[in-house]
Amino acid sequence: MSDPVMTTEPAAASGATAAVPTARRRQVPETAALVVVLIALGVFFSITSEFFLNYDNFVNILTAAAVTGIIAAPATMLLIAGQFDLSVGSAAAFCGAVVASLALHNDIYYSVFIAVLAGIGIGVINGFFVTVVGINALITTLGTLAVFRGLTQVITDGQTLGIERFGWATERPILDIPVPVFIFAGIALAFWFISRYTVFGRSMYAIGANPVAARLNGIRSKRIIFAGFVLSGLCVAIGGLILTSQLGAASPQAATGMELSVVTAVILGGASLAGGRGAITGTMLGLLIIGTLNNGLVLLNVSSFWQTVAQGALLIFAVSFDQLRIRLTSK
Repeated sequence: MSDPVMTTEPAAASGATAAVPTARRRQVPETAALVVVLIALGVFFSITSEFFLNYDNFVNILTAAAVTGIIAAPATMLLIAGQFDLSVGSAAAFCGAVVASLALHNDIYYSVFIAVLAGIGIGVINGFFVTVVGINALITTLGTLAVFRGLTQVITDGQTLGIERFGWATERPILDIPVPVFIFAGIALAFWFISRYTVFGRSMYAIGANPVAARLNGIRSKRIIFAGFVLSGLCVAIGGLILTSQLGAASPQAATGMELSVVTAVILGGASLAGGRGAITGTMLGLLIIGTLNNGLVLLNVSSFWQTVAQGALLIFAVSFDQLRIRLTSK
């Protein structure tokens, strides 16, 4: 009778011992590594450039990141559900071209309204082909990326279209901070709330983690994903309008490569290519890391070409880390 007691106690003790480090590990936020990297970059550029550590430069970083951040918020939700939207750069340029071309002969408010509808329409098109026709999101949005970049060239005739009385995005109403930063903060906060406290947000996680189980539990996956693409289209339209206002014109080459910045920020922030994992806070930290890196390289007079190299390297690193995490957790 004593033997079972002697064998169970050590097992229980070892189990308790193993549980302690596990609990401690769970107390460390997943974004802690991103915070460390962001602080390290800040310290490095503060030492290497006298212009980095000041208020105006921090505002510049946020301003440069605003449009990408606005578009990255819904992109995070889509990737959590295992979906992609690679058409965001072309769609933003298209919305800018729509507002600039219409404003030549129409009221500016009417032009903005149609441009926003155009963005939502792009989201509807992407959502339709993914959820109704059943085409893979990667293929669908690669196709619409080319389509809307081409349509932007058609609308503008390959030329930059100026737009008058549309400089609202350059205004600095509070603390010398531009309007786009406040829009960025509001959208990020809205999507953070949606992802954490709404049925829609929880459904996105469930769909990404296990689509079959989500469907069996009564989640209307196709409707949820369709809505995600529509939200992406809406935010893309906002981003396109901001870019047009900042430039004072619509360029057919506007937002070229933005999809790379968006995907890098989302994956660097912890979202998994496999779906079911990610957070708006992580994406925002990833975005700040990219913005800080680009800003620091500019201050150090590093060629803009190297910024693209650094961004691509960050994407490869983030994806590699995600794949390593998947392999370790599957064992």
